[in-house]
Amino acid sequence: MNSLDEGLEETLTLHRLGMFTKIGESFKTTNCIENVNKLLAKHTDRVDRWHNSNQRQRWVGTTLLMVEPQLRKVKGLKHLQELPGVMKKDILKRKDSKKKRKAA
Repeated sequence: MNSLDEGLEETLTLHRLGMFTKIGESFKTTNCIENVNKLLAKHTDRVDRWHNSNQRQRWVGTTLLMVEPQLRKVKGLKHLQELPGVMKKDILKRKDSKKKRKAA
């Protein structure tokens, strides 16, 4: 039950933001992230030693470009550009709500 309580806020974020019907189909699970991580690992796990972080970033960038054609499109892609604005409004609303609680 504790693990459910810990993840409840993150689980309901798209609902709270009013974005679930628009982009929730693609983001209701972490499968899209796990798929990208698996494809990255397939190409980079054989590297025994990274010389520096620049080299690692180049490999990751190159690999992402290589695997991009294998990735599925996000359902509701046209609505994804709305998300940053909705998130900013939500953050401001929550900050305002905290200030009001502290003042009370």
